[in-house]
Amino acid sequence: MILHSHSIGSGEPLVLIHGLFGSYENLAGIARALSDQWQIISIDLPNHGQSAHSDQMSYSNMVADLAETLDSLDITQCALLGHSLGGKLAMAFALTYPKRVSQLIIADIAPVRYERSHQAVFAGLNAVTLATISNRSDADKQMAVHIKEPGVRQFLLKSLHKTEQGFHWRFNLGVLSKCYDELLGAPAAKDKYAGPVLFIKGAESDYILPEHRPQIMQLFPAAEAKIINGTGHWLHAEKPVAFAKLVRDFLLSQHTKK
Repeated sequence: MILHSHSIGSGEPLVLIHGLFGSYENLAGIARALSDQWQIISIDLPNHGQSAHSDQMSYSNMVADLAETLDSLDITQCALLGHSLGGKLAMAFALTYPKRVSQLIIADIAPVRYERSHQAVFAGLNAVTLATISNRSDADKQMAVHIKEPGVRQFLLKSLHKTEQGFHWRFNLGVLSKCYDELLGAPAAKDKYAGPVLFIKGAESDYILPEHRPQIMQLFPAAEAKIINGTGHWLHAEKPVAFAKLVRDFLLSQHTKK
């Protein structure tokens, strides 16, 4: 399946992959910041944004979808940047097709299995009566019973779309719920990815922990890490200038080593 993509800038290709419940627009700021030196291809994950829906969502299938998408764009090799779930897909792709990835940047996620942590989000989304709401404020009020953080609700509401038939979620809520446990898992790896890798951690986030280091180094022996102080899991949105500088410096430093 060819995924929906959006491209800006010119130069060597850098592919951006967003996280769970998001869309390519989540990384629009970093795309604009880096489009002066790279061709930025932002994709919508399967069952997200403007990409097609399907009845499953495994890492192996998403890797195949990403490969098909890059083929359709005539991209044989690129740098990959993924946040959260997008980071897991980026890692899985690099481990499957190492020669197709020149550099790998992973934002606040590790190649490990995580515990369930989105129960309130699923409850809030399922509480929205799409057939009867009149506007986003109605949806926000219904979600607020389960999702207390206004910022989380505003993020989710970006995917609430209105057509002549009424409101619907751009993401495939039923399949995301069904495949959630699979998405929490670690990306499968038959071998390691020996190319250059940068992990960027939000200092206040617990998605990357010291105990994850052995698994990271086993799969990505050339990995290095940077921490952005004063940020949580949404580090690229909380401190976009600092995030963009880390990405730019890493890409350029690796380019000079070639």
